[in-house]
Amino acid sequence: MRMLVTAAMSIAALLPSGQAQAEGVLNIYNWGEYTSPELIKKFEAAYDVKVTVTDFDSNDTAIAKARQGGNDFDIVVPSSTFVKIWVDEGLLLEARPDQMENFKHMDPRWVDVDFDPGRRYTVPWQWGTTGVIVDKSVYSGDPNTSSIFLDPPPELVGKVNVLPEMGDVLSLAVSYEGGEVCTDDKDILRKVRDRLAAARDKWIALDYPNIEKYTAGDYAAGVTWGGAAMRVRLKSDRFVYGYPKEGYPIWMDNVAILKTAPHVETAKLFMNFIMDPENAALISAHARYANGIKGSEKYLPEDMRTAPEIMVPEEHLAHGRFSPACPQAVNDLYTKIWTEVLK
Repeated sequence: MRMLVTAAMSIAALLPSGQAQAEGVLNIYNWGEYTSPELIKKFEAAYDVKVTVTDFDSNDTAIAKARQGGNDFDIVVPSSTFVKIWVDEGLLLEARPDQMENFKHMDPRWVDVDFDPGRRYTVPWQWGTTGVIVDKSVYSGDPNTSSIFLDPPPELVGKVNVLPEMGDVLSLAVSYEGGEVCTDDKDILRKVRDRLAAARDKWIALDYPNIEKYTAGDYAAGVTWGGAAMRVRLKSDRFVYGYPKEGYPIWMDNVAILKTAPHVETAKLFMNFIMDPENAALISAHARYANGIKGSEKYLPEDMRTAPEIMVPEEHLAHGRFSPACPQAVNDLYTKIWTEVLK
């Protein structure tokens, strides 16, 4: 399923209700190892607040925690495939980031998105792709195919790690079988189920990205996110990231404010803060993914500006498909398949 010092920043975000004032505390609920410590220190210094970051490991975990209630979280970072669920269930505040001062820096590509048209609830955190990673010293064939994990070549059998994210894996598998994103075609889904069931015994693990296990040789290939693949490659140039020619998902994680947030004004300040190009670059430099803010590119580390895992090569662009929120009936079918795979 992963820094710089800013120039002068506006101390307040322009919001419908006027100027926001920091309330001294901000509690963030985010994916593990996904939050830049330098960004947090900078925000704390700018607004004289104390920030606490709590990690979650999946979209399902995050939304279950929110549904349960009884927490003090202000900010949450759901993926694009889950945002509409959060909104429909009334879990998010309509914070109107589209009226904030730094919204002018938003890349137009990411403004009128299906999961949050016009950006009334969310702002981009990071976006990226899901593909495959291969150790070239073990397998020298084409890495740009989902057969790496769905029909592993002999060299990779027993050495493949698969990201334990249903949406990513099912999206790759459906594309591999010639289906469309969010398909409910029973023939396609039967093929997907059978393909995954046959491939499962050829994997060594279902685990989140682990640099050490790849570089140590425990994993020779796997399904992973582009930024995670880049972090592996920087440790060992044996590894290459592949964009499956059958189709691969493009995703975006987004910052939102919980309806139950105890520190709403500080949370709004944070939303505005991360739309500043230099601050967005801090986020990207830490976890190694692109962001949705114009002008942040010039503040990125040089190795990110040319990284093939981040800047999708021209020849692979056409194969990417943005991951939408699938209808509940489709999610139920996918969940049934995924449950069988995990047995």
